[in-house]
Amino acid sequence: MFLCFPQAQSEEAFQQTKVNGVQNSSPKADYRPVQLSNIPLPTTGGHVTDATGKTDVPLIEDNRDGTVSVRYSPKEEGLHELQVKYNAEHVQGSPFKFHVDSIASGYVTAYGSGLVHGITGEPCNFMISTKDAGAGSSTLRGLEQGGDFLPRQQGRHGVGLLPAHRPGEYKVSVKFAEKHIKGSPYSVKITGEGRKRNQISVGSQSEVSLPGKVTDSDIKTLNASIQAPSGLEEPCFLKKLPNGHLGISFTPREVGEHLVSVKRMGVHIANSPFKITVGEKEVGDAAKVKISGKSLSEGQTHKENKFSIDTRDAGYGGLSLSIEGPSKADIQCKVTGEGTNNQTERIKRQREAVPLTEVGSQCRLTFKLPGISPFDLGATVTSPGGVTEAADLGEVEDGLYGVNFVPKELGVHTVSVKYQEMHIPGSPFQFTVSVWVCGGVGRTPEGRGAHRVHSGGPGLERGEQGMPSEFNVWTREAGAGSLAISVEGPSKAEIDFKDRKDGSCHVSYIVAEPGEYRVGIKFNDKHIPDSPYKVYITPSLGEARKVELAQLPDQGSMPNKAQSLLVCKNGAKGTLDCKFVAPSGAEEDCFTDLLDGDLYSVRFVPKEIGIHYVHIKFNGIHIPGSPFRLRIGKDEADPAAVSVSGKGLESCVSGHKTDFIVDTCNAGAGTLAVTIDGPSKVSMDCTEVEEGYKVRYTPLVPGDYYVAVKYNAYHVVGSPWKVKCTGEAIADKATIQESSSVVVETVEKTKHGDKTQHSIIPKFHSDATKVTSKGLGLKKAHINRQNNFTVNASGAGNNILYVGVYGPKSPCEEVYIKHVGHNNYQVGYVIRDKGNYVLIVKWGDDHIPGSPFHVEC
Repeated sequence: MFLCFPQAQSEEAFQQTKVNGVQNSSPKADYRPVQLSNIPLPTTGGHVTDATGKTDVPLIEDNRDGTVSVRYSPKEEGLHELQVKYNAEHVQGSPFKFHVDSIASGYVTAYGSGLVHGITGEPCNFMISTKDAGAGSSTLRGLEQGGDFLPRQQGRHGVGLLPAHRPGEYKVSVKFAEKHIKGSPYSVKITGEGRKRNQISVGSQSEVSLPGKVTDSDIKTLNASIQAPSGLEEPCFLKKLPNGHLGISFTPREVGEHLVSVKRMGVHIANSPFKITVGEKEVGDAAKVKISGKSLSEGQTHKENKFSIDTRDAGYGGLSLSIEGPSKADIQCKVTGEGTNNQTERIKRQREAVPLTEVGSQCRLTFKLPGISPFDLGATVTSPGGVTEAADLGEVEDGLYGVNFVPKELGVHTVSVKYQEMHIPGSPFQFTVSVWVCGGVGRTPEGRGAHRVHSGGPGLERGEQGMPSEFNVWTREAGAGSLAISVEGPSKAEIDFKDRKDGSCHVSYIVAEPGEYRVGIKFNDKHIPDSPYKVYITPSLGEARKVELAQLPDQGSMPNKAQSLLVCKNGAKGTLDCKFVAPSGAEEDCFTDLLDGDLYSVRFVPKEIGIHYVHIKFNGIHIPGSPFRLRIGKDEADPAAVSVSGKGLESCVSGHKTDFIVDTCNAGAGTLAVTIDGPSKVSMDCTEVEEGYKVRYTPLVPGDYYVAVKYNAYHVVGSPWKVKCTGEAIADKATIQESSSVVVETVEKTKHGDKTQHSIIPKFHSDATKVTSKGLGLKKAHINRQNNFTVNASGAGNNILYVGVYGPKSPCEEVYIKHVGHNNYQVGYVIRDKGNYVLIVKWGDDHIPGSPFHVEC
């Protein structure tokens, strides 16, 4: 038991109680407290021996970084000795000796940790008080084992000494009026930096087969938990075994009969719960682990020291290994197989906090997407109040685009950026408008951190040998911190980093060898969501570089309808190979026909609604841009319309169920995926409710959990959430981050009985007077044939084009409008009767110049 003495007094309090050199009587302010920080090694105790030989107990705190801090309140004047031991042995520098003066002595006194203990390479600081000591000159001299140890700064009260370069015992002399003050010369113990530790963990779980066969798509809709004989319920992993049966994996903790519950949408599947018996040999027993090797007793620096750990007879469990000593050891654990010889390149950059955005100020969000048509890009901004407006989107420089808008409310805004009507990687974006003011240097608002960093781009999906692979990183919502990028794979990467100074940055890397690479993105030494990314780098395209996609089908076509695209070889020599992958993961071959020379027609029939990927390879290598995304179905699920709320996103208690609601109303049908990462797996299920889906989970260990919610593979706004869990640990804390997930195929939902729920027309900013039009169809028309004209609104802002044709007897039978990009339109109409017609063309609510037009037939 450690005792803390409350009678310690600060220097400020001492100055207030001293009058004309006489200390006011106070039994609680006789001696200054002693505090030593960063003494190397943790400790389980220590004791202080004072001048009279009496023993006292100081307060010792473990700093959790290989050092401890000691605080002690002396009770009498004189020389004290502090002994700090770990495992019955003195730590570095122990025993420490220090002199204690009476605050009210009226003499010159010196005090502070710099007169007792220090660490090599770091300054030693202490205070000298000369107040009310009379006239005289003070001299400070340091003796470094017989040599000079000069003061860095000398003043009336504060003294800092130059750091020592090697451990040992040093003498510091302090004289006043050519005489040593009490306690001088002081003995200062300088120790090394302390011991270093490195640690790795390897998991081991039991795998059990359950009756009944499953498919890969079935696995995504199921979740499972296992209940031990004691009643403890834990989540477990589901997988499809090679024989097609459903399998579970878990870590046995108890002997006896266990119940495995497998549920779909909160309802048990057939034959669930299943009964499993765990034998004594399957439960992990550390006593049965065998360790052998010469390096367990001795080792050599800068050489590989090996030893073996045999867990074959110890059951199932997680293996943790740590090595602690004067320096940090690099640990390599080889379970099976040979090493990969992977090479890793890393860069690290400091990210400054972006100035806060205020209501009414101009906001910009930038991203780089090389090789795309800007005419196929569009952006909207949804305010916290639910109002959606079109945002200005323009090309800042080659391949770099900026979304500009002016917020009118405080709170979280949703910025959606789409290319060919599909969200770009990273969209929808969270953009917070607030009036938060920093309360101190280096502080950030609650909720900021690595989980608020998002990234996206082709360089996180695929790449080509010897060519730049590019992606974006957005750190605006995360605040200030260090951003680290690493690329690991068969060859070393050349990484280029460009900071755009607006809370975003652009990263490009080039590798010399093809193969599988891992791209890691860390913020303040923590992986951001979805990091590390698995990227396959193809061999150099060669002849495949000449092949191009000449025509892709329109997005949004209906299923079970034949689709075709055109591929041009452009003189390339080799074989063309095509296939398409459905949203379920099913692969289908395409029918390829030669049309003319180098032009091929590729036909296929999609049968599912959702995003399909068309793979086009030439000589076994993807052509530029492959695989191509094709959306089938008109009503694509929109992750920007999904909202999440509930207590389960704010805080939780271990062993207690908590929940949150995923509101999918007006978001369309899609795939909802919820993943919770934390110090333990969580028991989790998902049930359908009126407004969407309720997710319930039970954490087992206190700590920080991260809740990620994705809709059609895109993070919804706010995801992932950081949730702090309190309470007592019910299960063992994992040595690595554990993950639990549930996947649900949702149905389309709308809110009923809520009059405030209606379609919101975006607020456009446009000028119809800047719209131009031309074509014969504006003046004359022909019966029973299509009459055409064009409308150019590229300089008129964003709005909706309205076209109407009214004849002498009735409205026009057919009007055809097609957007050809960048607010340019082709308009056609067909009339059946002779006479004079009125042609109305509006940009929003306003007529364009010349409208209404009078057309003769």
